[in-house]
Amino acid sequence: MQFIDQARIGVRAGRGGDGIVAFRREKYVPAGGPSGGDGGRGGDVWLEADPNLQTLLDFKYKRLFEAQEGKRGGPNRSSGASGNHLTIKVPCGTEVRDRRTNILLGDLTEKGQRLLVAAGGRGGLGNAHYLSNRNRAPEKFTEGRDGEEWHLQLELKLLAEVGIIGLPNAGKSTLISVLSAARPKIADYPFTTLVPNLGVVRRPTGDGTVFADIPGLIAGAAQGAGLGHDFLRHIQRTRLLIHLVDASAEDVVRDLAVVEQELTAYGHGLDERPRIVALNKIELLLEEELAEKLQQASDHCGRTVLAISAATSKGLDQLLAATWKELGI
Repeated sequence: MQFIDQARIGVRAGRGGDGIVAFRREKYVPAGGPSGGDGGRGGDVWLEADPNLQTLLDFKYKRLFEAQEGKRGGPNRSSGASGNHLTIKVPCGTEVRDRRTNILLGDLTEKGQRLLVAAGGRGGLGNAHYLSNRNRAPEKFTEGRDGEEWHLQLELKLLAEVGIIGLPNAGKSTLISVLSAARPKIADYPFTTLVPNLGVVRRPTGDGTVFADIPGLIAGAAQGAGLGHDFLRHIQRTRLLIHLVDASAEDVVRDLAVVEQELTAYGHGLDERPRIVALNKIELLLEEELAEKLQQASDHCGRTVLAISAATSKGLDQLLAATWKELGI
């Protein structure tokens, strides 16, 4: 399945039905006269959050969504039928913005949450509405109103409590595959992960916590370099970041600083988000080298840095314990 996290669509609510001019003249109906009915109301367009959807792929092939028009009024003061409402399913975590003004219209984060994005047009009035003492046979009616039409920007931001970040090949995909049932693509070259991966990690309480493996950041990611710019939005909702650093890298402090600078440059408070820093791939180092790099990383961060090996599962218990502590579990 292709991962699409942005889409542009047009929505058009239904037009209201027209009123009509009609007269009732029957032998045994002394109170006859104007009997034109009102037109039906046009259908609304709604967006609804669906937890079974994981991507905005459907909107790649269909861009315009229209609700049904209201029906024309009928004789004998019969109102036209209202148009059916249109409900468009989107993944949980979808932000909806007006493309013209970029104003946030809604944020659909919970199952079944709905957002009205285009209201249907009002039905027109039949001539029965214009009966008065002065005008006993009105021939006036009104047409239905057009429904609202909007151009929307949909943006999916994954709903994960923990985001795993780091430079390419830091071992993020390996870590999430070991901690959860997720099976991302893993290889020994940069940018193996081209889309975010979600995995559910079991808590001590038995509940599940969603972890997200965010594609590797590089210098300049916040300005559009590499893949990180496309996916930095997915860590905006996370409560905690796990920052992985390749322990076998030549300069772990430089690698730490690159990602930290991108978090700061992107904004949205990401640089202030609670963060656990861990050196990964420690199985590739001698004890003396590891101790030195841990000290360098700790001095840079001003906090304790964990040492783990996602490939051998070493230190993962300590990592999870620190995660649950930060989340207050």
